[in-house]
Amino acid sequence: MSEVNGRNGVVRVWCDGCYDMVHFGHANNLRQAKALGDYLVVGVHTDEEITQHKGPPVFTSQERYKMVRGIKWVDEVVEGAPYVTTLETLDAYECDFCVHGDDITLTADGIDTYHLVKTADRYKEVKRTAGVSTTDLVGRMLTMTSQSIGDSDVTSPRPQYKSRSPYTTCSSQFLLTTQKILEFSEGRQPKPTDRIVYVDGAFDLFHPGHLDFLERARQHGDFLIVGVHPDHVVSWYKGYGYPIMNLHERVLSVLACKYVDEVVIGAPYTVTGDMLSQLRVHTVCRGLAPVLPDQDGRDPYLEPKKQGRFKLVDSGNSTTTEKIVDRIVFHRLEFERRNHEKENKELKLIELLQSETTYNGNTVDSNNSHMKNNGNAALCRNLLKHSNGSLRTS
Repeated sequence: MSEVNGRNGVVRVWCDGCYDMVHFGHANNLRQAKALGDYLVVGVHTDEEITQHKGPPVFTSQERYKMVRGIKWVDEVVEGAPYVTTLETLDAYECDFCVHGDDITLTADGIDTYHLVKTADRYKEVKRTAGVSTTDLVGRMLTMTSQSIGDSDVTSPRPQYKSRSPYTTCSSQFLLTTQKILEFSEGRQPKPTDRIVYVDGAFDLFHPGHLDFLERARQHGDFLIVGVHPDHVVSWYKGYGYPIMNLHERVLSVLACKYVDEVVIGAPYTVTGDMLSQLRVHTVCRGLAPVLPDQDGRDPYLEPKKQGRFKLVDSGNSTTTEKIVDRIVFHRLEFERRNHEKENKELKLIELLQSETTYNGNTVDSNNSHMKNNGNAALCRNLLKHSNGSLRTS
């Protein structure tokens, strides 16, 4: 629901960011932002600006633009949005205010990228999604130590990237609730006349290849159901270290896609006649990647093939999860340096704020000219959430 009255009664909301390796945390941020208005405009930074301020992105600019456009709450994407959000940018796209999560975003010089819109009172904050970040996902791939075998894998926390910064690290496990599923799901039911399409897979590290495949599959019907395989099944056919993201994380990533109407959580590897009947499936679509026989040595798509309901779909995109991992591994040192530098920048800000606020009972002015000049005074509030109460603004 809109919080303010915008132009012509329509509240236009601005969000911006890198949106690298777009995950359900990004999607949840955009979902919350859209709920504050009527029309959501999302600015995506260029590769050059991201490299300058935080290190090289994993996805290219074109991949990131595509992924953000694929999120169901996004109405418009602005390519090449400036790294520091300005009032001129908000005005150019007729946005009433900017929305960001309750974490730190800094330039290469340690400046709060939202200090201008905060000062002008055109900034709103939403809750950051616990348990996931791009830095954490890169760290998972660098270590490839994700738990992926066993029946308890869905509720077991993934070993996460160990950061020294409270902003970069994912110190808590993401917990999926029925409320979160409802928030991500539009709750649309298929009409009796709808042609229902079913696809299945791991959908690990949701990427442009997945997005293009789902768009093509959706064109074969009116209602798209996606079956997401459980972790132990993905580990069986993908191998050690997979999946990078657990079942709950992968489900939300798929649910955020605008082409998806429904998700089967923990779908079986073999598509049975009973499944086709229960879900009222008209067509089963599969990409061009090789398919392993099931554990009984049979084609997992034998039943829909026998019924004439099976179609191979060429997404036109060769991106795979393995290729994304290869990018990280190939540039391992570069990404390790990126993560390390991001931590150092955040830690320096924490030290600065500690020296200019009440710390361990000693009150110091947090509104002095040094903080104002660096646009960081507004960040004191956020530090309270990450410092276990040891830091208090004066």
